[in-house]
Parts: sequence; C-alpha cells; structure tokens
Amino acid sequence: MPDAPLPDDAAARPGGDPPQPRGDQGARPDTPEPAGKTHPVDAPAVPASGDAPAEPPIPETGPDDGAPPKAAKPAGPQASGPRPKKPTLPPGAAASRKPTLPPTAKKPARPPGAKRPPVPQRARVVDPEGDGASFGLPVLTRKDFVSGSDVRWCPGCGDYAVLAAVQRALPELADKREDVVFISGIGCSSRFPYYMNTYGFHSIHGRAPAVATGLKATRPELDVWVVTGDGDALSIGAGHTAHMLRRNVDLNVLLFNNQIYGLTKGQYSPTSEVGKVTKSSPYGSLDHPFNPAALALGSDGTFVARTLDRDPKHMQTVLKAAHAHRGTSFVEIYQNCNIFNDGAFFDFTERDTKPLRTVFVEDGQPMTYAGGERGLVLDGLRLRSVDLGGDRTEADCVVYDSTDKALALLVVDQMFWDPDLPRPFGVLYREDRPTYDALLNAQVDEVRRTKGPGDLKALLAAGDTWTIE
Repeated sequence: MPDAPLPDDAAARPGGDPPQPRGDQGARPDTPEPAGKTHPVDAPAVPASGDAPAEPPIPETGPDDGAPPKAAKPAGPQASGPRPKKPTLPPGAAASRKPTLPPTAKKPARPPGAKRPPVPQRARVVDPEGDGASFGLPVLTRKDFVSGSDVRWCPGCGDYAVLAAVQRALPELADKREDVVFISGIGCSSRFPYYMNTYGFHSIHGRAPAVATGLKATRPELDVWVVTGDGDALSIGAGHTAHMLRRNVDLNVLLFNNQIYGLTKGQYSPTSEVGKVTKSSPYGSLDHPFNPAALALGSDGTFVARTLDRDPKHMQTVLKAAHAHRGTSFVEIYQNCNIFNDGAFFDFTERDTKPLRTVFVEDGQPMTYAGGERGLVLDGLRLRSVDLGGDRTEADCVVYDSTDKALALLVVDQMFWDPDLPRPFGVLYREDRPTYDALLNAQVDEVRRTKGPGDLKALLAAGDTWTIE
C-alpha cells in the first residue's frame, strides 16, 4: 500500500515556516552570498494618478544598449493627450548657448585668485661643464627632498638621523632634484627611497649595486645613490658590492651598519661580533665578522669613509666629501638598532667613552684623540697609542694622508681589531681613477665614430642562422 502524502502546512513543519526573503536585495538570512555580489533592483513603477493607470518601470537601457533611457510619460489627465513640442531655437543659437574655449586654450596653472609662488631672492649659479657656461637654478631646501610618505622605522632608530642628514645635505649637492635617484636593496635601510622626494627604485636583496650600475652606465648625467645595509651588501650582495667597487662606478654608497638583521627580527649579520647571541645563534655566533671598510679597500675602492648616526655634523662633512668624489664613494655609517642591537656602538657615540674610543682623521693633521692628550705614533710597521706631554708631542704623531693607501690599510685594519686603539672615522682613503661609466660611454662613442651606428637586425641575422620549417 503506498504511503500517504505528508501534509504540508504550518502545523506539520518542524520549527514553523521557513525564513522568507527580506530586504530589497532578496537575500535570505540562512543563505550566504559571495562577497561583493549584488542583485539588480527593479526601478519603481510610476504610480497611478487620477484616472490614469500606473505605468511599468522605466527600463535601464533601451534597444540601443548604453543609450540613456527615455523619460517617462507624465502622469495625470494630460497623459493621454498630445504633448507640446519642444520649441526650436533659431539657427546658430545652440552654438551660442555654451561658449567653448578655443583649441589652444590651456587650463589655468593655479585656481583663480591663488597667489603666485614667490620669486627666490637668490639663485644657485652652477657650471656643470666647467666651461664658464653657468646658469641659475632655484634655491633648494630640505623640504624639497622630503616625500609625503609616512616614515615607518622603529621610534629611536638611527636611520632617522641618516635620513635627516641626507635631506639637509642634498640642497647643497644637487643641481636639480629631478636628477637625483636613490636605489636600495632589502632591509630596514632600504625603505630610504620612499622617504626621499626624488626618483628611486626599491630593488631586490643584494642587487642594488647591479641596478645602480646599469642606471649610471646608461644615464651618466644622473646623481645616483645606493642605500644598503650590512646584511644586504655584505651577505647575499657581497659579490655585487665588490665588483661595483673595483669597477669604480660613479655612485654614492651609504652602508648602514647595525651589526644585526633588523628587518627579519634580530638574527646575527655578517658584521656581528664573534659570540653574538641572537635568535639564530642562541649559543653565540661562530662567524668571523666582516670589516666593511677593509672589504672596500681590498676591492680597490677609490673612496672609503666611516661616520656615525649620532654625530650629524660629522656625517654632513663626510656626505659632502663623498658626493664630490668622482667614482664609487663608499661610506660606512654606524647605525644603532635600538630594538635588536641597542648600544652596539655606544663606545664610539656616548659622551663618556667617545673621546677615548674614537679618532677623527683629517688630511694634514696629526692623529690625536682624547682632547689632544693622546696620539698615535708609528712603532715599526704598527701603530701605537702614547700619552702626549713632556717628551711626546703632536709632532711625533702620524700626520694623516688619505691618499696614502699603505697608511689607510694599516689604520683600517689594525685599528679595527686592536682593542687598545681607538676606532678611526672620517675619509680614510681616496684615489683618482677613471670611472667605469665614463670609460664605457667613451668606448661606445668611439666605436660609433669609426664603424657608424649599429644595425640590430643585421646583427641578429649575422653568422650562422637556421630556418625552422
């Protein structure tokens, strides 16, 4: 015997009636809709008025898709009667209703009534070619190099001091803001291009020297800066850094050295000291650290300098000297990471210890420190610290010469490892040597002069070729 059909009424449904659609969109509360999905809403009908019936909704599009919909017929007693025609305008009146600008008219440069920018009282006179053909440029200030991006470094980070120093120095160094480019790799320091109101490129890990070399070789007129860190430049990018230095590309390189990997939260870096306890070396690092300045000298770098984030005046002096150098200027900046390596360089930056632990070298000046109470003398082929006064005077101390590579190697190497000697800061070495980008462009010009312009199509078709059928 077949089963009797089940009743379908409110009494037979467990829990009562099912939920009904609610809202204009027809959504059910127990049926999730995909994110961003909407349902079309029907246009409301024209309500009835008097004896005239209600009219259907106005369609969104007519027979010609995309054409504006036709207006609805007016409701009321006149709906069924003849409609008054729109008055026609006399010939030429339509064109005169809306005046149009002539084809050559330009949009105003500023809103009506806005004040014109003040004319600078003085201008910078520059002579880029050194041939007397000088011209004036607007006076630049630090504000011209400050971008609108929020600076996202940790509060108290030494990177803020470096950023401020560069922004203060550039108005004196750059002819035009549009010719300045900052290129970085990966790391906390590599956020730098975002905060400069110049051109910039945030490249990939360790490859900032390669990107900068390509840019400078093809656009030699640009003022190119490389911003990198001890991990970015001396680990995955060590090979690129060494080749950039030996080629002597005309670049300004700022290496932020905080002896730690800050962006990835505190692993030891290529400059961390032996025994450094970090997240990646819980029992102490066993790696022998790099001495960045010695690496630059060993790569035949032509300008090597060192400065500190907590000495902005000295940093300004070094930045200007680096910018004036024609070739790769390598500036190591001791930068404090107050989150993962706080105090790594306090011996060289704090008031109580700085006089005894630092010596600031200057060409033609004796190497003295501690307020002139101590100095460095040569003892054979080694440097030795002595007390000045009595039998020892400044005349016995080594007079610094940044063009003496033998002296620079001794100062950079021995004074880095010997705990009894202060750490040297300033321009440690400089040398005049042709730059790679200048030699490359000169070579290309010579080949073009002797062989004429190249033909890419002919070059691709030259030699042995194969035709695939």
